[in-house]
Amino acid sequence: MSLLAKIFGGGGKGGKGPSPQEAIQKLRETEEMLTKKQEFLEKKIDQELQIAKKNGTKNKRAALQALKRKKRYEKQLAQIDGTLSTIEFQREALENANTNTEVLKNMGFAAKAMKSAHENMDIDKVDDLMQDITEQQELAQEISDAISKPVGFGEEFDEDELLAELDELEQEELDKNLLEIGGPENAPLPNVPSTSLPSRPAKKEEDEDDMEDLQRWAMEAM
Repeated sequence: MSLLAKIFGGGGKGGKGPSPQEAIQKLRETEEMLTKKQEFLEKKIDQELQIAKKNGTKNKRAALQALKRKKRYEKQLAQIDGTLSTIEFQREALENANTNTEVLKNMGFAAKAMKSAHENMDIDKVDDLMQDITEQQELAQEISDAISKPVGFGEEFDEDELLAELDELEQEELDKNLLEIGGPENAPLPNVPSTSLPSRPAKKEEDEDDMEDLQRWAMEAM
């Protein structure tokens, strides 16, 4: 039985394979286990390196043994790095496949729903219905246009004649207003006075009278 079969719990030929979710979970658990193994090996490598440094001059044989163990640990660490890369790649592929499966499942569900919605629809009937709707809309527009036109009973008038008649009516109204302001034409005029006005004395006579008054005033003053 292969390593992946052991991880996924694979059985015989007739056994049912794990679901994508189960396989993804198993791979994540394996990644965690290998990561912990990496941390352990890194610590062991550091320890063996310290031992080799400590015994480098005092106990060469112990230093060499420590370096050998360090090399084995480094080899195991490199193998785990490669395994982790492979598992990570497989897990991402499974996750993408699982996502695609869910997407396709939902798309299939939507397709069935759309098919069910269109099951009772006939394309020919839809075309006929749309044609009827278009005809009714055109008819409604024609009715609206007909209603909005002014009703003239087919009679047409010369606009110039109507304007001339309007001018005559305005002139008649203007003349009427002028007559009301000026009063009637046969209104009696005022009478001329019969008595004569007093005549004004001539300028020369006025001067002579003034001279006589002046002389009389001088005589009385003496």
